[in-house]
Amino acid sequence: MGLRTARIIVAAALGLLLGCGQGAPRNATGRPAGDIDTLGAARPAVSAAGQPTIVFLGTSLTAGLGLDPDSAYPALVQHKIDSAGLRYTVVNAGVSGESSAGALRRIDWVLRQPPSLLVLETGANDGLRGQTPDSVRANIQTMIDRVRAVSPSTRIVLAGMEAMPNLGADYVRRFRAIFPALAAQNHLPLIPFLLAGVAGVDSLNQQDGIHPNPAGSRIIAATVWRTLEPLLQ
Repeated sequence: MGLRTARIIVAAALGLLLGCGQGAPRNATGRPAGDIDTLGAARPAVSAAGQPTIVFLGTSLTAGLGLDPDSAYPALVQHKIDSAGLRYTVVNAGVSGESSAGALRRIDWVLRQPPSLLVLETGANDGLRGQTPDSVRANIQTMIDRVRAVSPSTRIVLAGMEAMPNLGADYVRRFRAIFPALAAQNHLPLIPFLLAGVAGVDSLNQQDGIHPNPAGSRIIAATVWRTLEPLLQ
């Protein structure tokens, strides 16, 4: 099986807060990941090759803003899946500028073709906007509940995020606590911090200081893979 890459949905933007767009998630072929407009009852999605899907639902960090599609971390995770001889197709459903409320509005759309595994990356834009941690937590919990109601067989992985330090120590502490608390409450695998080893490192980020460059994206992919690999084996 040759190497495949996950295609991305990216709206033109200069930063997490400036980018905003939406479209059908795309798979390794660059085509829409299934005919979601004609599906009825929820059922596990398979790729054109008949393989189960892994959907990355997230922000521009997932979409790969400013990167070649092949350099976005979900595409790099696809390479790792292929190299391990596993049969899954990654679908990148990242949308630039999206908040947790926006992800919640999209979740039913994504679940019209339920994936085998959903990686939920949201909250970065909420943190930049100073949204209350309680509202972010409530949005994510509602998404988890919705996935489990519509597709109980879909496994969920939660990606942790942190807030900018300029918002104050109390806000940073409360925001950081959202993700491990939700993971514990819902018995979910947790990627403790998606940008671990990348955030704040100039050489691993683009000029905006927010979005990873190709080297940073490789580190993120390795971080994600440490959590995903045991679940897929």
